Amino acid sequence: MTQVSFKLQRTRRKIKFLPQRVIIAGYTGRNQQEVRAHIDELAAHGIPAPAEIPTVFRTTLDRLTTARDVEVLGGHTSGEAEVVLLVRGDEIWVAVGSDHTDRDLEKLNITASKQVCPKPVSLEVWRYSAVRERWDQLILRSWVGESGREQLYQEGHMSAVLAPENLLAMLRQRVGKLVDGAAIFTGTIPLIGGAFAPKTYFEAELFDQRTNRALRCAYRVRRVDGGVKSPL
Repeated sequence: MTQVSFKLQRTRRKIKFLPQRVIIAGYTGRNQQEVRAHIDELAAHGIPAPAEIPTVFRTTLDRLTTARDVEVLGGHTSGEAEVVLLVRGDEIWVAVGSDHTDRDLEKLNITASKQVCPKPVSLEVWRYSAVRERWDQLILRSWVGESGREQLYQEGHMSAVLAPENLLAMLRQRVGKLVDGAAIFTGTIPLIGGAFAPKTYFEAELFDQRTNRALRCAYRVRRVDGGVKSPL
């Protein structure tokens, strides 16, 4: 990831930001009733309730990727659309990405389930200052499929998730100076139908209705057999 330069969408100009760490915030919904519904949704899949809400996870920096093809172990992983904040001091850029997660491992160790999967993110970004006033009206979506966009998987406004200022204030209380220089996954929205879909194709989109512009993160998953077979 240290070789990647993000680009401002409108000007195509490279920005001088190289992530120093990856932080993943979970259960960040503004509506606590909906958060509890999401926790119940996960519990139906055997995933234990968190001890603290919102939750904060870390993964190693090498998990972050702008690749359009990624590898995972096994066949029970799936993505979740999330806005990703790139923070450098008072300057914040906005990307869209996917908190791809191993759903079987999540039942046993949530932190490990995050770490073993890549975290795709868009190459293009917006300045947060350019969309701050209409943040709540931005639409976050995702699609899944085997060959492309076949099924709408998630859709909702960013008003459903903690505002960036509130999220960053919480994170600074929890992790302090680690916020600066971080790529921060800000939390997801509910799944349409409530069921995980471990498909080959995943696409996340953050859409601005006022400008008709969108940030997109689309990738294909190649499943790798985790078993090692003896040549004898």
